[in-house]
Amino acid sequence: MPDFDVIVIGSGIGGLVAASMLARYGKRVLVCESHTIAGGVAHSFSRRGFHFDSGPSFYCGLTDPQSLNPLRQVLEILEESIATIPYDPLGHYHFPEGSLPVYADAKKYLDAVAEFTPKGAKELQQFQQNLLVLYEALRGIPAVALRADWQLMPLLLFRYWPSMLKLLPLVGVIGGAAGVLMDRDVRDPWVRRLIDLECFLLSGLKAEGTVAPEIAFMIGERSRSVIEYPVGGSGAIVDALVRGLQRWGGKLRLGTPVEQILVASGRATGVRLQNGEIIRAPITISNATIWDTYTKLLSPEDLPKNYRQIALSTPAVESFMHLHLGIKAEGLHGLTGHHVVVHDSNIDITVPGNTCMISIPTVWDANLAPPGHHAIHAYTLEPYEGWEYGEFYQQKKQERSQSLFTALEKIIPDLRRRIVLESIGTPLTHARFLHRYQGTYGPGIPAGKGTFPGPQTPVKGLYRVGDSTMPGIGVPAVAASGILCANTLVNSQITAQFL
Repeated sequence: MPDFDVIVIGSGIGGLVAASMLARYGKRVLVCESHTIAGGVAHSFSRRGFHFDSGPSFYCGLTDPQSLNPLRQVLEILEESIATIPYDPLGHYHFPEGSLPVYADAKKYLDAVAEFTPKGAKELQQFQQNLLVLYEALRGIPAVALRADWQLMPLLLFRYWPSMLKLLPLVGVIGGAAGVLMDRDVRDPWVRRLIDLECFLLSGLKAEGTVAPEIAFMIGERSRSVIEYPVGGSGAIVDALVRGLQRWGGKLRLGTPVEQILVASGRATGVRLQNGEIIRAPITISNATIWDTYTKLLSPEDLPKNYRQIALSTPAVESFMHLHLGIKAEGLHGLTGHHVVVHDSNIDITVPGNTCMISIPTVWDANLAPPGHHAIHAYTLEPYEGWEYGEFYQQKKQERSQSLFTALEKIIPDLRRRIVLESIGTPLTHARFLHRYQGTYGPGIPAGKGTFPGPQTPVKGLYRVGDSTMPGIGVPAVAASGILCANTLVNSQITAQFL
């Protein structure tokens, strides 16, 4: 008899969602995580009383029953909940020509844009309205109903046919790029850059490469749901998923790196750990990236040659420079929690170092730092190529992180004298601790030039979840990938009782 029904490799959001839902469906599930902390890219860590998010920091609809956020729907099925702190504005976008406050309230946001360009604000309103039509059409089909097999279509036609009728006129938009809508509705160059920026923050690509439903979801959730931060940071979300996994009988083993997925006669039969231990299961789910799964966890002969070559040629978004700081908060009043700084309007926003993302979660949750202090996480794109450990590594870290310090000084001018804790992460750090190919943010598959693959693989019994599977990058998307995979592995009659 196999040791488990399902083995999940990696405890990122996608892996935890798939594992916990399968446990909820009655499967015997084991999650193997190589790190000593669960969560993958979304894990939190602590240093000297400061608690830092390692990755995502912006959330909507975690507790709102009307939200379309797949993660909220999963927590509901698991009978788990998290505490959140609502806030508005979201924060500020800082351009060389001025700072734009970003409000959840649609009118206030458009009024703020009108301060820069009245004509552009009207064009932005039309662009957003068209995307909200898509958002509303999707509202009638809960993410927890989705699956990636033949049972999806009968479910949609018999249970959700009114919503399907609403979506029919939008079929072309669903698979298309947000840039197509932008080209149709927006001429103002300032607003076009703003839309490109928001798409870039979501997908790592500008509007021409970002699928329309992704930006529609962001605009819809921001304006129709609740912007909120989880008390305790992103780690609180991970903890809730782990509780849900264990509540329903699933198991998590930390510090348990998988060396190889075992394959016999074209079928996955389990895994071998780095310590030599073999664990058997008829189903294995990899939460590793497409590149790591197919080059490190599988042997070349386990996959059809042409399939493997095509999969490994998937373009990847760059890695990151990360800056985690603990600073003295004395005299800092009126800070907002999120900031995006674009240093130079004449340089493309995707150029590493030009666009810097900043999160100061202690604005809402003071318990994430010692009294009288703030915790800060700032990051920007950085190519993996050219990085290596050696004599000049520390010097390069300091040099390549300066754009982050400069960005922070736009918000906190005397930042450097306030620093009490400093940690700089590089693409090598990202790759080493998260076991991600070249430390990548995920696949950069432009809209209209390919699609993210589903959970199935050519190896029977082997499935994949995470940001290199459908629907793509971002916390809601990877949560949805876990749902798709879990539901595909059980009969629709089992999932129906949770809808």
